[in-house]
Amino acid sequence: MRSLLTSAAISLAFTLFLTPVFLRLFRAWGWGQVIRTPEDIRNPSHGAKRGTPTMGGTIFIVGTIVGYLVGGYTGNNPPTVSGLLVLWMMVGFGVVGFIDDFMKVRSQRSLGLTGWRKIVGQILVTVPFGIVALQFPNRVNQTPASEYISVFRDLPLLSLFFLGPILGWLLYLAWISLIGVAASNAVNLTDGLDGLAAGSGIFVTGAYSLIAFWQVQQVCTNVAEAVQPACYATRDPFDLAIVSASFVGALVGFLWWNAPKAKVFMGDVGSMAIGGVIAAMAILTRTELLLLLVAGVFVIGPGSVILQRGYFKITRGKRLFLMSPFHHHLEMRGWSEVTIVVRMWIIAGLLAVSGVGFFYVEWLSRA
Repeated sequence: MRSLLTSAAISLAFTLFLTPVFLRLFRAWGWGQVIRTPEDIRNPSHGAKRGTPTMGGTIFIVGTIVGYLVGGYTGNNPPTVSGLLVLWMMVGFGVVGFIDDFMKVRSQRSLGLTGWRKIVGQILVTVPFGIVALQFPNRVNQTPASEYISVFRDLPLLSLFFLGPILGWLLYLAWISLIGVAASNAVNLTDGLDGLAAGSGIFVTGAYSLIAFWQVQQVCTNVAEAVQPACYATRDPFDLAIVSASFVGALVGFLWWNAPKAKVFMGDVGSMAIGGVIAAMAILTRTELLLLLVAGVFVIGPGSVILQRGYFKITRGKRLFLMSPFHHHLEMRGWSEVTIVVRMWIIAGLLAVSGVGFFYVEWLSRA
């Protein structure tokens, strides 16, 4: 417990007190926000944000790493392969986002990596993650990830290796890549208003920290799940709770400066890093399909984009929303930015709590 609290506190202090230092560096390096032309026209208030320091996601990425390592070692809980895998997804996706942001800042145009190049970069991060996650079994043969699709735990009838080892590995890596790419791009699409992605990310990652901490109390350590059906076959649940708590602390400190009116934007480096952490936590806690509920707030944005494009094609030019993602539609309807952000936080909290609630009810049904 000391490691968990220390990690969160150090990450919080890092981003809360050191963000102004980073902002001075960002301004000196010319890391100012570039606003898309359509947003300037349809949402004039967005034009005023031009030049605000961006790529702030690097701040909470560094803060998470510092908090996780210091908290873990001071509490005599050194890093495990599971915790390091979460950091890999956070940093790896953050690097992809950083490249995209840097290209935009350097050219002073909103043209960074193309969509497919982003996806290729994300896959290059998720494939090594997936390979390593099926290695390093502990003394009861638990690996960080598993070959099964999961909801509250692994579903024995949904093995990704049912077609044999070769096709099984391809199917498994495709599944892991789908989760990583979908989560990362979903957060990226949601990141359009001050504090929206950061605040929502706190609720979602906080929910996963609670899930991992509950699994610590019910982990399968020396008996088969068939003998003790309520236990969880998670390899390093306490370390997962530590790294996610550290990430939550870093996001809270960052939100102090990112809340409306933002002094710094997280950029793609930040939004993709949030998606990477969420995806990794879902995979490693064996709650992959539950992710749709826990992180439901991040489904709204991409869902509205898909509906908008589909409706546009079906009706040959008509629009379902004034603008997508959905939060921009609300702006066009006259909602203030603060109102949209706070209400989306409420939705994020309700969905995250609902996910944790269903997770607990499932345990009660087995206990």
